[in-house]
Amino acid sequence: MKISIVVPAFNEELLLARTLENLNSASAVFARMGWQTEIIVCDNNSTDGTAAIARAAGASVVFEPVNQIARARNCGAAAANGDWLLFIDADSYPSEALLADAAQTIAAGRCLGGGATIRMDEKHFVGGVVVRGWNLLSRMGKWFAGSFIFVEAAAFRELRGFSEELFAGEEVELCARLRKMARRANRTIVILHRHPLLTSARKLRLYTPWEHARFVFHLALSRRTLNRREVCAIWYSGRR
Repeated sequence: MKISIVVPAFNEELLLARTLENLNSASAVFARMGWQTEIIVCDNNSTDGTAAIARAAGASVVFEPVNQIARARNCGAAAANGDWLLFIDADSYPSEALLADAAQTIAAGRCLGGGATIRMDEKHFVGGVVVRGWNLLSRMGKWFAGSFIFVEAAAFRELRGFSEELFAGEEVELCARLRKMARRANRTIVILHRHPLLTSARKLRLYTPWEHARFVFHLALSRRTLNRREVCAIWYSGRR
């Protein structure tokens, strides 16, 4: 068994080193099971030291010139040769316990893909309410958070990966297609919850409540909002 860990990264020199150190340490759980791992960082047209930091940490680096999260994840997956793909955001830190839960789920053989509940690395009242609501929705509806997704590589490629028509929400769209595939194949989709993923709350600091509200307003008016890069600025403005 081989696990390919894919990390999309756009101007992530501030956080990437910590993420990769965490992944190198926590992924020891795979080695103890006799599994191989590789870490692939997709440099999504960064203008800082992202690629150099990734190489210094021992990761393989691929380049995607179009700044889009779906393209970055797909580019990293295209370079992977693992049996399973594990997508981790560059500002997220899975514990060894979480990766152990993922490994056990994969080894059981029934799962086609999965995600995890999340927790933020800073206290924030509104953010905490949103996270608790998302975690409940995620577990009930089997929806993935983009910061942690594991999926059988063959299934991912059969589905042609993440939709490159979307600038946000591509993980939810993939999840919907993967759930349909799982039902046809008599497989399952799993949301791990015993050890939530630790992820950065930086968007709550870097963007104003008005900017968040503006995005939600546009999304409420039309789902086509997710096809418009300029409306999804929270993901693409480059604030770090």
